Amino acid sequence: MSNERSERGLLLVVSSPSGAGKTTLCHRLREEFSSLEFSVSYTTRAPRGEEVHGRDYFFVEPGEFESMIARDELAEYALVHGNNYGTSSPQVREALTRGHDLLFDIDFQGGRQLRQKFPEDVVSVFVLPPSLGELERRLRSRGTDAPEVIDRRLRVATEEIRHYREYHYVIVNDDLDRAYDALRAVYVAERNRVYRRRSAADAVISGQGSLLPMDKDRR
Repeated sequence: MSNERSERGLLLVVSSPSGAGKTTLCHRLREEFSSLEFSVSYTTRAPRGEEVHGRDYFFVEPGEFESMIARDELAEYALVHGNNYGTSSPQVREALTRGHDLLFDIDFQGGRQLRQKFPEDVVSVFVLPPSLGELERRLRSRGTDAPEVIDRRLRVATEEIRHYREYHYVIVNDDLDRAYDALRAVYVAERNRVYRRRSAADAVISGQGSLLPMDKDRR
């Protein structure tokens, strides 16, 4: 009998101030590891560009979001730049039970709530810019936000960075390839912790072992 999907998954939380590069790093990690699923959040903001409901976000009205909070259906939620974002508790529990790994691109508020609700399952990484000056340069070079929006993001970034000590790992994104190598190393190491691979080891001992999905990605 195969041991695929028999082990509990993990929740990889990656946070950073806007412009530090976490989204690029997360997309690159998912491209390499097909076993890592992106957690689709609920949000009260309107879709942007080509965003699709159910793929990028679940777009809901503020009243529906408040009802989800009242029914205790959210594993984490936060107000970010005037809009609500949150993650479904049933979605998280189902993924963990199936042995699937979930990737969260969320802020420190959401990361804190997830760690409180799933302390044994969360692996958290904070991505820092090399400096606030470099962060400002990146935000202004995008050319997508008004000056007052950039100023607000920089003020928020200063507050967010103060929370880096709450995370298990810190990565300074001064070079994208080097930062990705660090994030990749965290994921691979945490996926192979003894308590996460115990059933795989027991299956090998019993002569019934097989490669888990992540192992196949790495061959």
